[in-house]
Amino acid sequence: MSNKERIHKYILNNKNIVLDINSGSVHLVDDVVYDILDYYENHTLEEIISFLKDRYDEKNIIEAYKEIMILEKEGVLYSEESDISNLKYNEENVIKALCLHVAHDCNLRCSYCFASQGDFKGDRSLMTLDVGKRALEFLIENSGNRRNLEVDFFGGEPLMNFDLVKELVKYGRSLEGEHNKNFRFTITTNGILLDEDKMDFINENMDNVVLSLDGRKEINDKMRKTISGDGSYDIILPKFQEMANKRGDKDYYIRGTFTSYNLDFSKDALDFYDKGFKKISIEPVVTSPDMDYALREEHMEQILKEYEDFSKEYIKIKKKDKDFLFFHFMIDLKQGPCLIKRAIGCGAGSEYMAVTPQGDLYPCHQFVGNEDFKIGNVFDGVSNTKIREEFKKANVYNKDKCRNCWARFYCSGGCHANAYNYHKDIMKPYEIGCEMEKKRIECAISILANMEE
Repeated sequence: MSNKERIHKYILNNKNIVLDINSGSVHLVDDVVYDILDYYENHTLEEIISFLKDRYDEKNIIEAYKEIMILEKEGVLYSEESDISNLKYNEENVIKALCLHVAHDCNLRCSYCFASQGDFKGDRSLMTLDVGKRALEFLIENSGNRRNLEVDFFGGEPLMNFDLVKELVKYGRSLEGEHNKNFRFTITTNGILLDEDKMDFINENMDNVVLSLDGRKEINDKMRKTISGDGSYDIILPKFQEMANKRGDKDYYIRGTFTSYNLDFSKDALDFYDKGFKKISIEPVVTSPDMDYALREEHMEQILKEYEDFSKEYIKIKKKDKDFLFFHFMIDLKQGPCLIKRAIGCGAGSEYMAVTPQGDLYPCHQFVGNEDFKIGNVFDGVSNTKIREEFKKANVYNKDKCRNCWARFYCSGGCHANAYNYHKDIMKPYEIGCEMEKKRIECAISILANMEE
């Protein structure tokens, strides 16, 4: 690997930023260091002085060059790639998280729904108590020495089977002491059925809650319609505002989706903020490129600029309100996961699985309904070990397009479901998603750089 492939440099939000790819070190540098790095690998100091003498004093060039040499010697610039060619990942097949599809039914009819408006291209159905209990037992039995376990109540719309959710939380708590485990419950809801009792239960028992609403009224109501065909915004917004207020310091996200209809998605994020929401996520739609609302290559220039423009507004707000969070601008440069985890990603199909109302296991919620990816069931365990092994090997070292990408240890190879949906191959990343992720990473680092002033 050449030196150029070991660093990534860019200018954003008035900062010269240099990322050392392999160590994860981030450097804020002055102009002379930034410019020297264009020549540092293949040219002598004398040559570099001749290239830059019209811009900088020779003394400054020499001092900057020496600084680069020190950083290189310390292993935080141009660092070598660790040798993990014999990468061993989850050899004991420990499972740490399940996504429980308590309802394959929904009371909205969102145009872009990957779950086919809630039924995942099958019969509408609700999970039974027997299946739900067995799922929690299956998770404990396969969790090894891991104490903290994640369970996400999902759908369709999980509030359509909320009595089961309450029973499973109660059952999960009853298992914790006996097995020395701790369940971290979350729920994702469209809010139609939210009422005071449900809000109180969720706030008391859920570590996180995801509230689905797309943004401005006209944007939301174009895509997220009720069964009768009406817009859902006016029904949901006041409930979500009350829910967010009730959460207090507990985690939540209001989650939108942007499509070709709202490429100016920062306006939706800012509208959420104006409506009182502090923790926000706006996700790009992933759908067939044939759909009129799909994101296509022709949209990329505008989308990337939108992220950059939003990062500038985000910095202004963040300096006044530290509680404002945009999910894709959050990055941890100090306490990130180990190298193996950075190479592997979300753990779908291995550490993380989805459970259907019938108890069938899939690599994640986005594969549910595709029988080719059925792994097993919670009663009999994992039977399709071939699929599990394929997902375990889907890391940045085995993906041709990831191997030399500067962002590989931040995106961990991207979403397997997006790769499959676009290329029918989990080893071939979704290119549009890659470009957006790289820009989000650049924005996130530049935001941190500005916040530390």
